[in-house]
Amino acid sequence: MEYLEFELPIKELEEQLQKCQLIGEESDVDVTETCKQIEKKLDQTKKDIYGKLTPWQRVQLSRHPSRPYTLDYIKALCGDSFLELHGDRNFWDDKAMIGGLGKIGDQSYMFIGQQKGSNTKTRQYRNFGMAKPEGYRKALRLMKSAEKFGIPVVTLIDTPGAYPGMDAEERGQGEAIARNIFEMTKLKVPIITVIIGEGASGGALGIGVGDKVLMLENTWYSVISPESCSSILWRSWEYKEQAAEALKLTAKDMKRLKIVDSIIKEPIGGAHRDQEKTFLAVRDAIVKTYSEFKKLSPKELVKTRMQKYFEMGVYKD
Repeated sequence: MEYLEFELPIKELEEQLQKCQLIGEESDVDVTETCKQIEKKLDQTKKDIYGKLTPWQRVQLSRHPSRPYTLDYIKALCGDSFLELHGDRNFWDDKAMIGGLGKIGDQSYMFIGQQKGSNTKTRQYRNFGMAKPEGYRKALRLMKSAEKFGIPVVTLIDTPGAYPGMDAEERGQGEAIARNIFEMTKLKVPIITVIIGEGASGGALGIGVGDKVLMLENTWYSVISPESCSSILWRSWEYKEQAAEALKLTAKDMKRLKIVDSIIKEPIGGAHRDQEKTFLAVRDAIVKTYSEFKKLSPKELVKTRMQKYFEMGVYKD
């Protein structure tokens, strides 16, 4: 288990507890009371640390290397029923954007999401979860297929942003994202969006227009990352913590501002601390959300979705 800097007091206590238990196993010394005291202190330390996380600390948790990624969620939710579909039928199969059909119970869903890698090799293979235009076009192709067969769409967002390279711009990165946003607003099947990690910029919005947008507790959603914001405003990354505070990018901020609809609570310490519990919470949220929208006609569904987004922000005719 990797520990972030602010988690080091927890690491020390967990190591003390392991040593104490080991002494009890390898000798005749009764260490029960000592272990209980350490456990009590450990529980209190966790409550103190995780009960008052700063926005920047939540950003760090959203990027934790042990945190589950899109394919982990899909495998846990669907088991062997998931069938991955490939390619945009135009240029390429973007490995940073994955999608396919899967079942939760007896209900089929079209799952679409960004996939990061778990080590150097897979991160390069997945382009660090940064999709190119063909990734967004693949996502749109799958959404249109789901619409054709009346299958609800579930999008899982976890990206530091769309790929900003020259080749992506040459092939129409901006147009691909804009097209997805436009098409998703009028898609005639329910769209459930879950932010499971980082939700950065247009890279997130390209698959982020949902009838209901759910956000895991230790994730973030913003037009720009704290580091990039800091480099623009202060010409240095040193002010990323102040930037994270100013951006109002946490789940609580997004819920208060009515950008997202609901927050999915994570196990104490983050999703990586108890992945099974997190998967169950996401599964229940998806099933519950779908039950709210499945009875709506396509016309009512689109009207409700459009109204939701019209009510965001302030504008004048």
